[in-house]
Amino acid sequence: MRKKKFDFYPGLPARNRPFTIEDIVCGVDEAGRGPLAGPVYAAAVILDPARPIEGLRDSKKLTEARRDELAPIIKEQALAWAIAECSHEEIDTLNILQATMLAMRRAVEALATAPTIALIDGNRCPQFTTSVRAHAVVEGDDKVHAISAASILAKTARDAALVALHEAYPQYAFDQHKGYSTALHLARLREHGPCPVHRRSFAPVRALIEQPDLFAGMPA
Repeated sequence: MRKKKFDFYPGLPARNRPFTIEDIVCGVDEAGRGPLAGPVYAAAVILDPARPIEGLRDSKKLTEARRDELAPIIKEQALAWAIAECSHEEIDTLNILQATMLAMRRAVEALATAPTIALIDGNRCPQFTTSVRAHAVVEGDDKVHAISAASILAKTARDAALVALHEAYPQYAFDQHKGYSTALHLARLREHGPCPVHRRSFAPVRALIEQPDLFAGMPA
């Protein structure tokens, strides 16, 4: 029986693919744009056509356990991968969009194998300092397996970073909410005020800094 050909681009019809068989394609995605604390992460992955990985999809649609299973497989079987970040200070200086683009650029330019085209999850592309072409793919983390792999690596790396931040600032429970603006996180913010890794440019944190009296006496 003839072996079925593995499709690395299940949501990207052949007629809409902005690359040829000669291209070296990498997928790029980020994790951590929305949280109130910590860095934003990005990953870039070039998959090996000879070693397809089953189960790749948008990291948000996978359980934490499944992401943790897939991350080392991606690192072992990909032709190249890289993870980069932009710190909370860079986010406050640049704004979150520009910091995300910079993290993506850092990830792509850190790849051991240089790609010729980068498929970026979303509707915006970073500006590269090399000759790499960039193409945005809306909802690409479920349409392009290399973007799915990048999504998983970025997410697992950022989650690990927030668990590490929990060790330094246990009063905020970063290990539980990973910096997102959950009820628990907002309650701890009101109780303790921002810590050094909170993003000062984000509205809930900025409000606490500029008008702390408004939150005095509010239930934690």
